[in-house]
Amino acid sequence: MTAKRLGWAVAAMGVLLACIYLFLYAPIFYVIYTSFAADIVWPFPPAFSMAAYGDLFTSSLYGDALRNSLVLGLGSALLSTVLATGGAIGVLRHRSRWRGLALGLFLTPLFVADLLIGISTLAFNARVLDLPGNMYSAIAANAIPGTSFAFLIILAQLVRYDWAMDDAAMVFGAGPVRCFIEITLPTIWPCLLGAFLIGFILAFNNLEISFYNLGAIPTLPSVAWGSLRFGLGPELFALAAMVNFIVFAIFGVMYLLMRYKIVRFGYRETL
Repeated sequence: MTAKRLGWAVAAMGVLLACIYLFLYAPIFYVIYTSFAADIVWPFPPAFSMAAYGDLFTSSLYGDALRNSLVLGLGSALLSTVLATGGAIGVLRHRSRWRGLALGLFLTPLFVADLLIGISTLAFNARVLDLPGNMYSAIAANAIPGTSFAFLIILAQLVRYDWAMDDAAMVFGAGPVRCFIEITLPTIWPCLLGAFLIGFILAFNNLEISFYNLGAIPTLPSVAWGSLRFGLGPELFALAAMVNFIVFAIFGVMYLLMRYKIVRFGYRETL
């Protein structure tokens, strides 16, 4: 390939990459910009105002929804991380002929729609367990897909973990719990943090599963969905912008942790 053709190819790839980024992020930045605009109908030329955020923070409905979403996200992320950690250690640590079946059971929820998970958990809780929809059932239901994603993240770290360190600790008298706390956890905690953050984002932003299991308990996605019946108000733009700020902040923290080598989300080779 000549230098001229190589230059055209690089330019074409650059234009394609710019179009992809524009397609992905232009709607997000537009919503953030509109949340600060004085007129949401056609916010040009720019005239900025914080009125939408003032209305959002003074609304008790949005405050309760934010609090419920945080509880839901934290609870589901914690549950999914614990289950995925135990599953990944069990699959890789203990060889068994049922290993393939265990992998399939952990990964199957990735191929099931959230709507089906929400409806099926609602029907099971109501008809079999005779339990009403509440925060606990919503946390458990959101942990189903969260566990699958967390399992993949933790599995990628543990697949090269040296289990001989655990064996050596047990030889010198350490029990399984102490071995995990003092040997395994200090090595794999970055992937546990990544799995926890992904589980939190999935549950925090979920509508289908939470809607069927929470009943009348509001969350940010359900409040935003219900508000659409009355049109796109400025509070919705402010709410969407705040959610995007939270997500960007989480990924920004993860990037800084990796950039300054405080943590490494992956296999760390030891010399």
